[in-house]
Amino acid sequence: MTLVLTVVLVALIFEYINGFHDTANSIATVVSTKVLTPRQAIVLAAATNLVGALFGTAVAKTISSGLVDSAFVTTQTIICALLGGIIWNLITWWFGMPSSSSHALVGGLVGATLATANGNWGSLIWSKAPEAGKHWYEGSGILYKVVIPMVSSPLAGLLVGFLVMSLLYLICSLLRPRTVSGVFGRAQILSAGFMGFSHGQNDAQKTMGVIALALLAGTTSGDLKDIPDFLGFLRIDSLGPNKDHIPVWIKVVCALTMAAGTAAGGWRIIKTLGHKMVKLQPVHGFAAETTAATVLFTAAHFGMPVSTTHAITTSIMGVGAAKRLNAIKWGVVERIIWAWVMTIPVTALLGYVLFKLVGTPVTPAP
Repeated sequence: MTLVLTVVLVALIFEYINGFHDTANSIATVVSTKVLTPRQAIVLAAATNLVGALFGTAVAKTISSGLVDSAFVTTQTIICALLGGIIWNLITWWFGMPSSSSHALVGGLVGATLATANGNWGSLIWSKAPEAGKHWYEGSGILYKVVIPMVSSPLAGLLVGFLVMSLLYLICSLLRPRTVSGVFGRAQILSAGFMGFSHGQNDAQKTMGVIALALLAGTTSGDLKDIPDFLGFLRIDSLGPNKDHIPVWIKVVCALTMAAGTAAGGWRIIKTLGHKMVKLQPVHGFAAETTAATVLFTAAHFGMPVSTTHAITTSIMGVGAAKRLNAIKWGVVERIIWAWVMTIPVTALLGYVLFKLVGTPVTPAP
């Protein structure tokens, strides 16, 4: 039982770090445009993160049952996966690099599961094609839920951000500069709230899925067999297809933990996104936030654990490119892209090595 509770604790630590790491991405634009003070932006983000985290479970289902074979997942597996993600998140936060907590978690889970299975690549769910008559995005596995969205969501952010900003330039050309600043200053509060909601909806659900997976593993292995009756809610016998299979208490705890992490802020990343990459005005912030939030909201609806970081960063790039290409500081962009490319391989390696050091491999019964 102690090991299972340790998993839950480490998962919540990851969620807390995710709160101050990724929330910086969601509020960077509204802070940099001076529409809200940092304190006001954090309060807004914490509140909207909390609401978004309680809205839906599609992403949680993907993490809990759609990427790896649960027969090869133990409590040790999940602890190592989470630690790999935490280590990478703290490194990139320290250097002010807006890397993806989503991909850090996925990479850690993949690496730790592979180590648990003694290098059996069949322990990973690579792809399951959608059923006949369904769309491609209704498939499952790493290909459909991670790889394709990892490529498509940044491209969508870049393209839609460019188009939205181009349209807004046409509209703004008909208005007085003072009117533009006033209108979009108020509108950016709404777009920042939408961004916070979408971030909570997507990111908090990932940890919900991990905790559910850990409790399922603990129940299946018998680790939770002798827990006191008042802790009986920790047992999860199944993660079936019904819409409520992620228990409500997991949703609430994860949502509150992310909100608490959000309140801690993340000034290093705010500085990179909001100031170093491109200079933003309220109209630019509105365009970037609306674009990124729409990408995240759509992905969450289809259970795709995409990156808040990728969505907002490429949206800012698209908005900046609509102004002029040299408005973007491409040296900063290059550093960010390297962090993106390295996230899954590095966290997978960390998860793998950590399990090899402390874990016990599993050989499921035939």
